[in-house]
Amino acid sequence: MKTLTKEEQSKITPQIALELLEKGNKRFTGKRMEDRQLLEQVKQTSIGQYPFAVVLSCIDSRVPAELVFDQGVGDIFSCRVAGNVVNKDVLGSMEFACKLAGSKLIMVLGHTSCGAVKGACDGAEMGNLTHLLEKIKPAINAETDTKENRNSGNITFVDKVAELNVHHVIEQIREKSPILDEMISNGEIGIAGGMYDVKSGQVSFYREEVQA
Repeated sequence: MKTLTKEEQSKITPQIALELLEKGNKRFTGKRMEDRQLLEQVKQTSIGQYPFAVVLSCIDSRVPAELVFDQGVGDIFSCRVAGNVVNKDVLGSMEFACKLAGSKLIMVLGHTSCGAVKGACDGAEMGNLTHLLEKIKPAINAETDTKENRNSGNITFVDKVAELNVHHVIEQIREKSPILDEMISNGEIGIAGGMYDVKSGQVSFYREEVQA
């Protein structure tokens, strides 16, 4: 299976980009993944790359974006950080991916049973991790349904916080990157969220702002 060319990338809309990820996850969960010649794709992309989306996901080893969306070499940009949080480096990477490299969609992907979210719920502190987990606190505060057992032992609470964190990160991307916010408002790119289920491999998609 060949990688995208610049011309093919230019014809992809934000809606089509989202559909490519949705269809890829269906192939993944249905055990019908594309037969890719990855080394051939390495050769094809050696002269240029034209990914259709950038995916911000957690560092968790169970959530490799290329696999869960059934994509090959050169198809997506992958940003990975514990808790799929956002900072200036991630924003700069996304600005490169969308403004300069032509990607049409930003996907923020959280997942169930997230260790970073569990740590934030428990108020864990350790070195630089303390600063990272602080970024998840707004999602914890936003989860107001749970009155008791607001800790990592309550997996329902943890997963609710992880979902709210996805929406919070999307808001942060728009708030902290005027470049990306303008591109989204103009319909040049789309932004969406999703939650990956570590038990089933299925992604639940949230269509935040994706135009055709």
